Amino acid sequence: MLQGDNITIRKVHGVEDADLHKIKAFLQGAVYSWCITCKDEWFCARDFIGGDNYYWEHYPLGGLYFRHINAGHDHDYAFDQAAKDAGKILKSVLKEDSRVFETEGGYTRRYR
Repeated sequence: MLQGDNITIRKVHGVEDADLHKIKAFLQGAVYSWCITCKDEWFCARDFIGGDNYYWEHYPLGGLYFRHINAGHDHDYAFDQAAKDAGKILKSVLKEDSRVFETEGGYTRRYR
């Protein structure tokens, strides 16, 4: 469950239900791990999928990236759009979760 500003969920189109389920499970696992190790610290999608964790090829998130590549887009565009898609999916995971998460932010949304 989400509490805070802008809790509207935007759907990611063009992802198969089975792939979306895997992505959500992957992100939920990352959130649970964060909550155990970092307690009440704020987090955002890039904490799980950015920095050293940007290479998604062998993870469920790879489908988001390759969907844009297969549509003919270059790496930079595909990566940017896939990251935005992952952020939207993370937000939906948190809204569906039985625990309560605070949210705030603008371009970079954060949670705790």
